[in-house]
Amino acid sequence: MSLGTKILNNKDILEAVNKRRNFAIISHPDAGKTTLTEKLLLYGGAIQQAGAVKARGNQRKATSDWMELEKQRGISITSTVLQFEYERSVINLLDTPGHQDFSEDTYRTLAAADNAVMLEDAAKGLEPQTRKLFEVCKMRKIPIFTFINKMDRPGREPFSLLDEIESELGLNTLPINWPIGSGEEFRGVIDRFSREVILFDKAVRGKQSNEKRLSLEDKEVSKYVERDLLENSLEELEVLDEAGSKFEKEKVFNGSLTPVFFGSAMTNFGVRPFLDSFLKMAQKPTSRNSNKGDIEPASDEFSGFVFKLQANMDPKHRDRVAFVRVCSGKFEKDMSVKHSRTGKTIRLSRPQKIFGQDREVVDDAYPGDVIGLNNPGMFSIGDTLYTGTHLEYEGIPSFSPEIFSWLRNPNPSAFKNFRKGVNELREEGAVQILYDFDESKRDPILAAVGQLQLEVVTHRLKSEYGVDANLEAMPYQLARWISDGWPAIEKLGRIFNCKIVKDCWNRPVILFKNEWNLNQFVEDNNQLNLNKVAPVVSGVEPIVL
Repeated sequence: MSLGTKILNNKDILEAVNKRRNFAIISHPDAGKTTLTEKLLLYGGAIQQAGAVKARGNQRKATSDWMELEKQRGISITSTVLQFEYERSVINLLDTPGHQDFSEDTYRTLAAADNAVMLEDAAKGLEPQTRKLFEVCKMRKIPIFTFINKMDRPGREPFSLLDEIESELGLNTLPINWPIGSGEEFRGVIDRFSREVILFDKAVRGKQSNEKRLSLEDKEVSKYVERDLLENSLEELEVLDEAGSKFEKEKVFNGSLTPVFFGSAMTNFGVRPFLDSFLKMAQKPTSRNSNKGDIEPASDEFSGFVFKLQANMDPKHRDRVAFVRVCSGKFEKDMSVKHSRTGKTIRLSRPQKIFGQDREVVDDAYPGDVIGLNNPGMFSIGDTLYTGTHLEYEGIPSFSPEIFSWLRNPNPSAFKNFRKGVNELREEGAVQILYDFDESKRDPILAAVGQLQLEVVTHRLKSEYGVDANLEAMPYQLARWISDGWPAIEKLGRIFNCKIVKDCWNRPVILFKNEWNLNQFVEDNNQLNLNKVAPVVSGVEPIVL
């Protein structure tokens, strides 16, 4: 490659990076995440009609909820990727599970996100799952944009919601728009910077709403907004102008200042103003830390990392897909890349652009994009793919599970399909798989954050692999990895109320019944180093059932 070609490629890559915005939505269940996702796709022109949140029967299903169990229960339990173009920008929306039992899948998705949208219910404010996910964003210093949803329903005062964010999350707030009324009196919002009143007509279900923008000084405003509602909003805006935070892009980018928007995803109120402002304020794809320091997106060489694996997105073909976040350079179909963990060279011949369950072959991709790769057991979560000299991005840790169950196969003749299902679902990381220290006991142990994760495994084993499986609960609540490995285990004497197991990377893990049990063990064995988070693995092949 000539120097001139390199410069040209860098210019193309830089231009593509500048057009891209990538974000994930974090929220508590039922805050309206799936509805907001659908409406963003609607305004981006990616779909013609938004699906109902809890679609049933012949109604439309939500685009982002493709798994059969999601459609049955009306909840989001997997992550997916939705790319669309809007106003000459390319947006990559990393949709995440709303259910708290699947928070680890969300943690991994946030590792691939450059921005986060924190969605709140106007009546409930901050909720437990939102707080947990905020901590992950804070740890990674991800810019956070806040959307206060369901303003068309009775809710809390806007100032109360802002105070809660500032006092409990330590996050300064900057309202970009301000609501006019709430509940049945919600008329629209005032854009603080353009000084315009933005009014909305209720949309036909699933369609975009009509918007009307009027200057605050326009006498026509009084035709659409009651005087007392408008005056109350203007008085509140005066308070904000005097005492509120000022816009500083650096503080938004380092995650210490959150722009705030008000609206209703269900009725489409405020969705377009949010999207327009987000594109102007959001962080474009940035550098990422590796064993070679920070890697800039416009680098000559391609690199990316696997943040999610998913089996059977297309049940007809029983496929497995690895989701790869492009970090630097330009990805091209049929290119050969190095696999950091195994050292092997791989040709990527059928890369896919993923939109919910739908896919199409993609010819190229740029930093901030996500591509799907066929995964015949080759990839693990956290793997780095690259061209050029050896490169390895920071891995994605596994968090300590809280629920443990034996997974029993009641039909020995179906063991082949049982084994295949367990191994493929383990690759996804939906649950962690542990094994008994006694190798004569072949049944795997499912380890999860929530009970619903275990139910999903048994459901998918039945629906996708045709095998029954029984869960047998174990009396443990905590897991800790032993930093010093198996030699440290050999030095232990008898232990009580604990169980030694191994993870799929053949590392010792101790299960404890409760906090008291753990504390007692630490006191008796203070020479051991215990970790709540599983260390990142490199250069090792996993154990398979």
